[in-house]
Amino acid sequence: MSKYHDVKHLFFDLDHTLWDFDRNSKLAYGQIFENEGIDLSLDVFIEQYEPLNLEFWRRFRESEITKEELRYQRLKSTFDACNFPVEDEAIHKMADLYLEYLPQHNHLFPNCIEMLDTLKGKYQLHLITNGFDVVQGHKINNSGLREYFPYMLTAESAGIKKPDLRIFERALSDTGANAANSIMIGDSYEADILGARNAGWRTIWFHTTGQDIPEGEVVAHDLADIYSILSR
Repeated sequence: MSKYHDVKHLFFDLDHTLWDFDRNSKLAYGQIFENEGIDLSLDVFIEQYEPLNLEFWRRFRESEITKEELRYQRLKSTFDACNFPVEDEAIHKMADLYLEYLPQHNHLFPNCIEMLDTLKGKYQLHLITNGFDVVQGHKINNSGLREYFPYMLTAESAGIKKPDLRIFERALSDTGANAANSIMIGDSYEADILGARNAGWRTIWFHTTGQDIPEGEVVAHDLADIYSILSR
């Protein structure tokens, strides 16, 4: 018998887990640079932007900065790192355009839909995301994920961000699940894996970086691996 035979609910993160954030983000900035006439190499910008964006998201997750500061500072800091001066008015405009353009690009990670098609008849599928309500809603609608995830809890609507265990407790309450029959699947070790584990859940870490893997950690390097893990 599988050690996961009692699992009924699978909770997924969205960005960097199902929805290919980095790829879609680069396409959105490519639109902005073209439309706004930004005379800076997109590749140079992205090289600086991606680690800075992750750091500002960490600070936002830990309530060190506000949503508005996140949107402004990740752009301001990136342009500064590129030694490319941009007026504040232009940064605010680009921040707005980014949230408009981002959900227009909806590349998913390889094997995402195939995995979900395999899982949907066997488990109840849900989303827990630290992203913003409207943007995340557009993403799952435009990418075809809505049919798999009738329930999505965002940090914005909950007023709590992962890894705070209260967002996991809220998700259980909303869906009628419990910690014993639920698994969290996500890319962020701190937000998704440790957060869910502190709430008493089992986890599968979608590991796509060079981050060290602690001994005994249940890891999927490809979304296609998830069903086989659940069948063990």
